[in-house]
Amino acid sequence: MPADPKKAARADVKRAQAKFERTADRHDEARVARRASFERARRAGLTLREIAEAAGLHWSRVGDVLRKK
Repeated sequence: MPADPKKAARADVKRAQAKFERTADRHDEARVARRASFERARRAGLTLREIAEAAGLHWSRVGDVLRKK
């Protein structure tokens, strides 16, 4: 008898959500640290494009990060 694909999918979603919730604090900390780093880079005179190049991001994404509080 084949396994129920919907049941398996629900179990997979539950596992992924649980993992996300366990690691959310670390993600928040990393997000805060990245924004602080971008802010320090701006105060040091780097442009959004220079920060983006160093971070491997598009310059508009750097701007998005800096605008979010």
